[in-house]
Amino acid sequence: MLKRILLVTFTAAVLACQAAPKPQQMVQGVTNIVPDEKQSLVVKEIVTLIERYNYKSIKVNDSISSLVLDKYIKDLDPYRYYFQDSDIKEFEKFRYELDDNFRIGDLNAPFYIFNVYLKRYNEYINYALAQIKAKQDFSQNETYTFDREKMPWAASSTALNDIWKKRVKYELVNLKISGTADEKNVEGLTKRYESLKSQSSKINNQDVFQMIMDAFTETIDPHTNYFNPTNAQAFNEDMARSFEGIGARLQLENEVLKIGEVIPGGPAFKSKLLSAGDRIIGVAQGSGEFEDITGWRIENSVAKIKGPKGTKVRLKIIPAGQELSAKPVIIELVREKIVMEDQSAKKKVRTIQSNGKAYKIGIITVPAFYADFKAARAGDPNFKSTTRDVRLLIDTLKNKDKVDAIVMDLRANGGGSLTESIDLTGLFIDKGPVVQVKDLRNDIEVHEDKSNGVAWSGPFGVMIDRLSASASEIFAGAIQDYGRGIIMGTQTYGKGTVQSSINMNELVNPSMLQKLAALVSSGKVKTLPGGKEDPTPQLGQINLTMAKFYRVNGSSTQHKGVMPDIEFPSLYPMDKIGEDTEKSALPWDVISKSNYTPVANLSPVKPELVKLHKERMAKSLDYKMLQEDLAEVKKRDGEVSVSLNQAKLKAERDSLEAKSLARTNLLRASRGLPALKKGDKIKKEESFDFIEDESLQVMGDFMRMANPNGKDVVKTVQQKL
Repeated sequence: MLKRILLVTFTAAVLACQAAPKPQQMVQGVTNIVPDEKQSLVVKEIVTLIERYNYKSIKVNDSISSLVLDKYIKDLDPYRYYFQDSDIKEFEKFRYELDDNFRIGDLNAPFYIFNVYLKRYNEYINYALAQIKAKQDFSQNETYTFDREKMPWAASSTALNDIWKKRVKYELVNLKISGTADEKNVEGLTKRYESLKSQSSKINNQDVFQMIMDAFTETIDPHTNYFNPTNAQAFNEDMARSFEGIGARLQLENEVLKIGEVIPGGPAFKSKLLSAGDRIIGVAQGSGEFEDITGWRIENSVAKIKGPKGTKVRLKIIPAGQELSAKPVIIELVREKIVMEDQSAKKKVRTIQSNGKAYKIGIITVPAFYADFKAARAGDPNFKSTTRDVRLLIDTLKNKDKVDAIVMDLRANGGGSLTESIDLTGLFIDKGPVVQVKDLRNDIEVHEDKSNGVAWSGPFGVMIDRLSASASEIFAGAIQDYGRGIIMGTQTYGKGTVQSSINMNELVNPSMLQKLAALVSSGKVKTLPGGKEDPTPQLGQINLTMAKFYRVNGSSTQHKGVMPDIEFPSLYPMDKIGEDTEKSALPWDVISKSNYTPVANLSPVKPELVKLHKERMAKSLDYKMLQEDLAEVKKRDGEVSVSLNQAKLKAERDSLEAKSLARTNLLRASRGLPALKKGDKIKKEESFDFIEDESLQVMGDFMRMANPNGKDVVKTVQQKL
């Protein structure tokens, strides 16, 4: 129904999209970037979508315009290195115009602001390049203010020149105290700034439009986001944990595309023709002509290399270790569907001692709630999803590893698919409501797990932190409400809103798209990956906030998140990260609880678990040092400037490094590990996750208290209700 309503809205708007926009205001001394007709259409339609379907039911007015202007300027120049006070005063004329302009598809003002920014950026990059070669005196008692966010805008170019002199000096003194020679420092810093200049020359109107839309949509609410076509593809591939291509991660190094990693199982891996460090200088589709991609933007190069499975791509390769002037090797690969297993759910097994008894605990790390919706819609019975992956891991942990308990690690899991959070919860509860969703009409829908049985009925715990958000909070909240497991960590992010992903092309009548194609392309046809031509203009995707979700106990996770049963200090600043730090976030509220029956009452055991946890922490060197580290971070967080005196800065750095090394060795000694020397790196097998280790000890306590006879913990605790 929504799609049908939106289709009418969009179709009517497209008919009006051919009104001539205002002439673009030009900036002298820079190649001006200008908007196109697609972007004009998209911004108009996003205004309509927000006003009609966003959960806030908000009007895009002068107040919104003012906020968008401030956010856009801050996003462009957060530390006030580029714009002058005169620029900011000039931009004031747009303060109450952006709402009206966006409504008619006029993007002149924000593109003009960006072109002014681009001019200033190039000016000061060039100024920095000249300053790098200037003679420096590192014995003066100067300071450099690196965080200028709360300082006034520079009154003149002379004032900004002084700031940039100190910035360059700071970067040089940093390199100097690391022990490298002055000429190497000059050479390295020059390359860094030349790279920045090169990158700025590749910025296009899609990049600018994305920044404008970010400022606009995030002013409405933090999670309504527009994605331009390139970013939409990346978002959907990340959600699916798969893509179609050759199976390699690519990076740009000195204008040349380089293989950063070959993904196991993909065409590049199976062919044994590509290795990390190889450079790609040319791409051809099938038997077509090669295109030289040196100096291209990375996403443009990647678009040529990726493509539909079953199609061929040829690459010109300079093998790692050879000069770029060497004769390239030509290879041919057939693209396949690549599954990103390294970004999927994983398991490991750890054995702990708790009160003299050994327990095997399986840890399942879930980095996101992902699902390949495209494959699912196509009827693929083996489509990639979090729940499918976790079910297989549980089966192995139960039947092969014979674990006594399972812990789900959702730390830094920012969420993802709502459906996956419901299905994943269903692996641990036997049917019932999981989450309630209230839409903009205040209608409430209860989403249930309808599958009989559970994949795991034994002792269960969930690890969370401040970066656990959205679907993670649905899962952790449901596990807590049902009494199904112990929640350990810190208060979660507090994202309790639901977004619908809308492909804007699907909302526009095909005949209107054809008219837009003729208007936009002027006869030019876009080439898709794989060499196919596509005349259809891509409009991108918007994730629109259209609902809020609530726990089965009626509480929203918005703002407040999920509070753990066993609390740890937060590794992340709670006053800077979280929904409650977002000015445009929706408020917390409650609704009636849904009709659910807890599987266990864990209230009797939680106070004792907390007591035992605190007793361990009182004796824990790790805990003591963690608290000291967090206090030090908080203290240093308020610093906005640094000394440019080489001797003073080096003494400060040496002192901090020595203190850090001493603390590291103190911890290593407590674990029976040899001391490190300055410059030594900690081996992967020697790394220690204190939060994980203590969470497993909590699980050991839980099993001893709630499951003394070795029965299923759910059944045992149910008997105590």
